[in-house]
Amino acid sequence: MDETAAAQHHTTGSVFLDKEHPAAWRALNGLGLKAKEAADEAGLDRTLIELLNVRISQINGCAYCLDLHVGDAVKNGESAQRLAVLPAWRDTDLFTEKERAALTLAEAITNISDARAREHDGAAARRHLTDGEFSAISWLVIAMNAFNRVSIVSQHPIRKDRGEPGTSGRRQAG
Repeated sequence: MDETAAAQHHTTGSVFLDKEHPAAWRALNGLGLKAKEAADEAGLDRTLIELLNVRISQINGCAYCLDLHVGDAVKNGESAQRLAVLPAWRDTDLFTEKERAALTLAEAITNISDARAREHDGAAARRHLTDGEFSAISWLVIAMNAFNRVSIVSQHPIRKDRGEPGTSGRRQAG
């Protein structure tokens, strides 16, 4: 972190949780890596994984993770059109049945307080996902929600001087 960011960070009263307790951060990164391994084993492609990361970060309002994962989604071949309409994915025909099931499950887990909706959406997603896919997506969502919360609480800044999202050098997040 440069001196300007450090000074701004200090005056906001926030604490970079990842810097203050790096062992906990490494453990969270380990969970993220295991969730990605589960996704690979389940045959989920990187485009879908990044689509989920973006949608979860949109729901949670995590600017840092949005900046990172929109760039990663583009690098993995995601289109600008699909990223632009992602908040309204239910109203388009741009997403496959499997993507729709994954997005349904991601939203149900992220908005976990509504038990009835979560059960309904989970059942709907199960019709299009194998047990392995359902489990892997669930772990991806759980990990991404944790990464979002670390970045939001820490108030991780995004760089304003970069051209494209996700192109600055940064540590693993989400």
